[in-house]
Amino acid sequence: MIGASGRMVLAEFLGSALLLVAIVGSGITASTDEAGAIGLFGHAITIGAALAALVAVFGPVSGAHFNPSVTAASAARGNLPLGLAARYLAVQLAGAITGVSLANWLFGRPVLALSSTVRGGIQHAASEALVTFGLVLVILGAVRSVPKMLPAIVGCYLAAAIMFSPSAAFANPAATLGRMWSDTFAGISPQGVPAFLAGQLVGTGLAILVGARLFPDVAVARQERLHMSEVPTVLLLCVHNAGRSQMAAGWLRHLAGDRVTVLSGGSAPAEHVNPAAVKVMAEVGIDISDEYPKPWTEETFGAADVVVTMGCGDACPVVLGKKYFDWELDDPTGKPLEQVRIVRDEIEARVRWLISALGLSTLG
Repeated sequence: MIGASGRMVLAEFLGSALLLVAIVGSGITASTDEAGAIGLFGHAITIGAALAALVAVFGPVSGAHFNPSVTAASAARGNLPLGLAARYLAVQLAGAITGVSLANWLFGRPVLALSSTVRGGIQHAASEALVTFGLVLVILGAVRSVPKMLPAIVGCYLAAAIMFSPSAAFANPAATLGRMWSDTFAGISPQGVPAFLAGQLVGTGLAILVGARLFPDVAVARQERLHMSEVPTVLLLCVHNAGRSQMAAGWLRHLAGDRVTVLSGGSAPAEHVNPAAVKVMAEVGIDISDEYPKPWTEETFGAADVVVTMGCGDACPVVLGKKYFDWELDDPTGKPLEQVRIVRDEIEARVRWLISALGLSTLG
């Protein structure tokens, strides 16, 4: 663990190093083959723009990882349950192969054909380690500080990395395995895949380790008193403040007691708390029948140390200096009790994790 000043120094070192890699690396790319560099630039801009658009669209739904390295980092930080992370890895690979197959077919190429594009070697493996490290670190930092800018930031970084890295910045194990099946400029021969995957694995691991020090969790922030009060205040947000956020508030009060101040709100508050939520919470001995939906306000945001959003997307504002968590939970509105109970239990698990992240123990 390093202190605040240590993080500041580490951030300056890493930022300076990565910036110079971009400056010199892109210069080498541009001077080596002018015609090829122009084509690569167009390729990079297209990929960056597509990635930014896809992250913006799918981010509120799944977090828009599209990349096993990002999923691994998210799971390692406790922001994604391991079971769901495993499912993400499977569908990312399936999606990558499906996308490659579709692109091959659209351009009249064999649907699946092993690539003959030679890539690999120690420099390319090191390049993949570097760009994957940078990608994961950029995402971890952006999610923490400027989440609304994440699509543009990720798209810009990857576009730049394609230009400044000799490996063309695959930076994605699923994409690497998928691109092996396209015998085009975008592909990679099977012989080069192990080196790329090894580099990506190293880069992911380093980013997780460095990210834990640059962007510490809530418990560390609380210990250092950087942004946390003696009794942390948690603001729970959803759209109607009638189901998910009310159940989460009930669980947090029940499991943390007066060691946490609990606030909740909605972007479009309903008239009353969902009766099904009240019923299923009563089944576990938690009474939320006296609660009522309320809007979030600037005052509640100002008081919060931690903000947890649950499906309100862009309707929930982002305030710098706050610790954010986004919990992807099904909306219990209109659902039968069996499904509402599943949501209740998922919320309990996440609240228990949050209490642990705050450096506290549960009361029950």
